[in-house]
Amino acid sequence: MNKEAAKAISISARGQKDTSVWSYPKLSMRWWPVFLRNWLVWKKLAIPSLVGNIAEPLMWLVAFGYGMGALVGQISVDGVPVPYILFLASGSICMSAMNAASFEALYSAFSRMHVQKTWDGIMNAPVTLDDIVLAEMLWAAFKSLFTVTAILGVMLGLGISHSPKLLVAWPVLLGVGITFSCVALIFNALAKGYDFFTYYFTLFLTPMMFLSGIFFPLEQLPSVVRMVSDWLPLTNAVALVRPLFMDQWPAQWLRPLAVLATYAVVGFWVALALTRKRFRG
Repeated sequence: MNKEAAKAISISARGQKDTSVWSYPKLSMRWWPVFLRNWLVWKKLAIPSLVGNIAEPLMWLVAFGYGMGALVGQISVDGVPVPYILFLASGSICMSAMNAASFEALYSAFSRMHVQKTWDGIMNAPVTLDDIVLAEMLWAAFKSLFTVTAILGVMLGLGISHSPKLLVAWPVLLGVGITFSCVALIFNALAKGYDFFTYYFTLFLTPMMFLSGIFFPLEQLPSVVRMVSDWLPLTNAVALVRPLFMDQWPAQWLRPLAVLATYAVVGFWVALALTRKRFRG
């Protein structure tokens, strides 16, 4: 390599290093080969992966929906009596999207980033770190959509809901997957090992499951807790999806949609900044 070429590379590298990690995302369609690579790898283990993702939410649905539902009977939602299993199903499908996206954006993405060093190998090609993070986010969202589609099929088979508005719930659940994959990628960028993710699941996701109106109406919560709950992403996801299960349109859809979009945009930007910082360090 001649001196001029070496000097040009040195200047370019110094310029990239001096660029703030909080600069605007530099995205292109080069995320697609990364997404496709994840698809081809996952396709070999699709069946066990799908079974693992849908088994737990279906057990929750059967145990609480049919077991506790027989004791509770119907539950009031905005003054409308609803069978408890329908109430639970419309919330648990959002929980499934959350868990599937979070698991993929944490454990699987961390394996590719840190353990297997797959990201380092990909960046030897003309693919930037920004494109890789975008691909991982979209891949996690796709995995969550695949999971909830299977669960929706089971719910339709059980006759829990036959509302044609469930077709609208499908893209909404994709948005839920995008939101939680963006948030999870923040913790992926901070993690030093798999054990770190226990904090995310134990201190964030699990409490949110019980504060977002999945198992009981939010009106049962104290007013102070309700104020916090109103701004949780899972609460707003349920607020959009539950009316669709009941064959109704959400009475207030703009605010929940704005909350989810804010979590997604801010979460992705923070995750990207922290990931850039990690790779520069």
